[in-house]
Amino acid sequence: MGLTRPLQGEYAEGYATYLAAAPEGDPLKLLQAQVEELSALYSGLSEAQGAYRYAPGKWSLKDLLQHLSDSERIFAYRCLRIGRGDATPLPGFDENAFAISAKAEERSTADLLADFRSARGASLELFRSLSDKAWAQQGTSNGRNLTARCVPYICLGHAAHHIAVIRERYLPSLK
Repeated sequence: MGLTRPLQGEYAEGYATYLAAAPEGDPLKLLQAQVEELSALYSGLSEAQGAYRYAPGKWSLKDLLQHLSDSERIFAYRCLRIGRGDATPLPGFDENAFAISAKAEERSTADLLADFRSARGASLELFRSLSDKAWAQQGTSNGRNLTARCVPYICLGHAAHHIAVIRERYLPSLK
């Protein structure tokens, strides 16, 4: 059977937005393609452009890339715990507190991009290792039910959301 798109009932409504944003197709290939898409978006940026914020109080492009890496690790950890049958409720996280603490502005854009590549690569290896039984395991994260099968699609949808924000709100001002 392998990794297939989750069905309604495998996840709480709070995950529906990211699941809906995940494109159709082989999720593992799409996850890898997002790495290349982000690389293309970020590889030509100067450090000053990486520090760009489209509005006061919004994350910089560097902050956003760090957020994608942090989120990727958290999502993969959730998938690991749920996929291994651990029914312990898993906590949420405060993305803004993470962004402040991460200090992405002190890192180069190239380092942040390499970090995302590593985080996504580790997720892909985990996802490739899970069995059909593991994908069907049910767990709770951030007070919401989901199966392990949901996580790769959440990763896809989450990154797709932020890539769209980059294209719509950041890149037009940098041209």
